Amino acid sequence: MMRDTIIRTSWIVAAVVGAATALDYVINVLILPGAADFSPVSTVIISCLITTPLAFYLTQQQQGLIRLRSDLSNSLAGKQQAIEEAERRRAEAEDALERLRESDRLYRLLSENLTDNINLWSRTGERLYMSPSIERLTGFTVEEWLTLPPEAMTSPEDYAHVQALVRTLVPGGESKIYEYESARKDGTPIWFESTYKRVAGAERELLVTTRDVTERKKLELELTRALGLAQLAVAAKSDFLANMTHELRTPLNAIIGFAGVLKGSTTLSERDARHVGLIQDASNTLLNVVNDVLDFSRLEAGGVELDPQPFDPREMVASCAALIEGQAGAKGLILEVVAPDDVQAMQADAPRLTQVLLNFLSNAVKFTNSGRVTVVVDQRLDGEQGMLRIEVRDTGIGIASHQLDGVFERFSQADAAVSRRFGGTGLGLAISRRIIEQMGGDIGVYSREGEGSRFWFEIRAPLCDLVPEAPREDPAPPDSDQSLHLLLVEDNAVNRELIRTMLEPFGITIETANDGVAGVEAMRQGSFDLVLMDVQMPGMDGLTATRRIRAMTDMPGSRTPIVAMTANVLPEQVANCIAAGMDDHLGKPINPTKLLETVARWSGREHAGAMAV
Repeated sequence: MMRDTIIRTSWIVAAVVGAATALDYVINVLILPGAADFSPVSTVIISCLITTPLAFYLTQQQQGLIRLRSDLSNSLAGKQQAIEEAERRRAEAEDALERLRESDRLYRLLSENLTDNINLWSRTGERLYMSPSIERLTGFTVEEWLTLPPEAMTSPEDYAHVQALVRTLVPGGESKIYEYESARKDGTPIWFESTYKRVAGAERELLVTTRDVTERKKLELELTRALGLAQLAVAAKSDFLANMTHELRTPLNAIIGFAGVLKGSTTLSERDARHVGLIQDASNTLLNVVNDVLDFSRLEAGGVELDPQPFDPREMVASCAALIEGQAGAKGLILEVVAPDDVQAMQADAPRLTQVLLNFLSNAVKFTNSGRVTVVVDQRLDGEQGMLRIEVRDTGIGIASHQLDGVFERFSQADAAVSRRFGGTGLGLAISRRIIEQMGGDIGVYSREGEGSRFWFEIRAPLCDLVPEAPREDPAPPDSDQSLHLLLVEDNAVNRELIRTMLEPFGITIETANDGVAGVEAMRQGSFDLVLMDVQMPGMDGLTATRRIRAMTDMPGSRTPIVAMTANVLPEQVANCIAAGMDDHLGKPINPTKLLETVARWSGREHAGAMAV
């Protein structure tokens, strides 16, 4: 097109030049020499006749030339734009090609240096690509690895699992991970974690990324082994505590029990009675130590479950104060309770709160020689919840500021002199802290040496209505005219003697069996109103004996009430007793009053089933 435009332009220019030359020849050669012979009018007419057509022709040619020049300019501009567009596209293509080269370079750099292996499979199961990192992982070169059948590198079970896993993959869907054991070229084991993803594509369908997780597996195995050892240690600790508790409570049962029997005797001299009282006090102190150690161990291991029940905070505080009142009075201390009249009932584990408050009160009385001990109760309401704060203030020896941070730590006391002077395990406050923390509350102390201390705790608990309990009368001892017949299954001769001493004065006939086998046989041969069953005995234990008795459905005695009388006092141990078919539980050391109450309750009426605990 450009060539045609140039040719056309050349012809027009030639025509215009030719016409101008011809006009010049006519005027200057043909007309002007004879102009003298023409009149002026003729000259003008001739000039017009000649020049007008030529001028018109020249104008047309000039306009055509202008159009041609415009077309030529437009054509040149279009060509320039086309050239520029082509140049731009060429630059873009070169840039894209350079980016592609850089991407390929980075891809190769990554694939060749990654510790993970990249594996690409076709739709037909052919390996399309294997990154060079396979050699670092396994010792096999890419070429060697590609010749190996996939099923040769893992166990048949793992291979079947992988095949099943791959069949569940959806193109473009989520990836799935599987761990399996393989082997390096030198035979050493290696653990792989492979991620499988099905990609959308005609040929490259399955992408597998594999990494070495051998070290992680070793750590997991070590952690599992350590956890197993820790669990064994916890179990051993629990067994040890249970056994030690049993072994300590069993002799304490005899010491405390016989001391109580002697203390009630009217034949003792004043001096002997005082000595018996000292034995009883020392035994109870030892029992408290045993209970503290057991309590703390269970709290530390998370083995204590809270039992929230409705309770009246004022009644709880009053009961605790009544228990401590005798100790405070013996030292000449004033014990007072400050509590508002409108304290509402709450739902929390009142026995555990009682344990904490009694610890505070016992310490306050122990470390105060003169003055007073005050219990302050405060309750703040927030909708259906309440915040209960109880604070025990004393005017005792106080605690030095540098010792305050450790008072709630286990086995911690103010100093060695205090420990020697006042005794104790140093576990009471540690137990209190763990109880309150388990309830989600706070516990703390303010104290100045020589001025006294203020121990406090706060708990948040739901408000509730307190259903008043029916008044409970103290149980009367069994009527001697009833001639109760009781079977005592106990392997310890001292404990058998103690129970006889406690119950025979009330006219109760007691038959004894030394172990579970003898106890079951006694139930086959005789009839009893009640069975007192020890649990931990050689041969057949009390739980097994109880199950055997309950299984004797053809005998009337199969439903005779059975009460556990054992040093096994942990909640799970009590639950085991009830699950075995026992009706009640008495923990050693045996409290004489509670023993009489239990005998009266279970021997005085018909029983259709085991008591729920």
